[in-house]
Amino acid sequence: MTGTAVVDDTPPAATAPAAQEQSLAAFDALTSGSPSPYWLHRGVCAAWGLAPDRVDLVLITVSENATFRLDVDGRPVGVVRVSQPGYVGGPAAIASEFAWLGSLHGLDGVDLIAPVPTVRGTFHAVVKDQLGQAWTVVSTRFVRGTVLEDVADPAPFYRTIGRWSALFHEHSRTWTPPHGFTRFSWDLVDMVGPTARWGSWEGATNDHEQRALLGAAQRRAFEILADLEKTPDSWGVIHADLRPSNVMASGDRLTVIDFDDCGWSYYLYDFAASLSFVDAEPYAPAMAKAWVAGYQEVSPLTPHDLRHAGALAMLRRLQLLGWTTTHRIDALPPELRDQLSGALYCARRFLESPTWLLDH
Repeated sequence: MTGTAVVDDTPPAATAPAAQEQSLAAFDALTSGSPSPYWLHRGVCAAWGLAPDRVDLVLITVSENATFRLDVDGRPVGVVRVSQPGYVGGPAAIASEFAWLGSLHGLDGVDLIAPVPTVRGTFHAVVKDQLGQAWTVVSTRFVRGTVLEDVADPAPFYRTIGRWSALFHEHSRTWTPPHGFTRFSWDLVDMVGPTARWGSWEGATNDHEQRALLGAAQRRAFEILADLEKTPDSWGVIHADLRPSNVMASGDRLTVIDFDDCGWSYYLYDFAASLSFVDAEPYAPAMAKAWVAGYQEVSPLTPHDLRHAGALAMLRRLQLLGWTTTHRIDALPPELRDQLSGALYCARRFLESPTWLLDH
């Protein structure tokens, strides 16, 4: 692909028709390990003051965003994230993401990804492709280690993840967002239903019995969550995606590497999100129990809280089933691509007991 890259720090309108129509289809021809398009390579180099002949951008994955590893002289030094136009709300929402991330860096004992400012001092650049489409791009420092998604059993790390989640929530309850702070919400209608952000789970199966089972689990989850109110103690800014693919391990040290889904939701939704795509795996109950144990080192959880957490985990499972209908198949490792079977398993267990992940 050829053309001239343009870097523009003027935020495009988040609701502009072109942004709404554009998607990550521009990266459809790329697979993991592919070099980035020419316009993106040149735009990133210009925005971050890098010599183009020393830089390689290599695709890691395409999910909600397109993510590339940034190598300088053959050595990985950063990760570049290209946002899907219209997904998070534009540069203002990304600035808000980094405002919250920056505030969390003050927490003791928590290791988080570090964003890298552009030559103009902002944490994002707007790069235009050869067709004039504007793409919002950010860069973070490279973290060495193994993503927990590639660990055979991530459960031993989950006491730490639960404790960190509680620290995030404790922080959010007292944090005052800066002027202009804007992030989307993860309310129930954003998870499942006709306006679900990642697509409807019903599109994943045409089998009547499967739909009936999943529908029964959804209704039961709604019944349990009917008394979960949005109060300062229960609702605030959360990570919303603290799952194995977003945590790096280097020995016993963990680092949270991705905050692109952070937003307003129930604090207990972080329990559900932490089990994303793996809640039907044999190690999932151990993960859930470790998360709760770590969380309670910082903040107590009542039996009522645990029922709410279990119901949110069921909705998250349905939400991710919808996700599979709108995302590339290679956004998940091969062993996790059959999400329908896992959803059916979780639905059966959930209907037996809303707290099935924690029962034994």
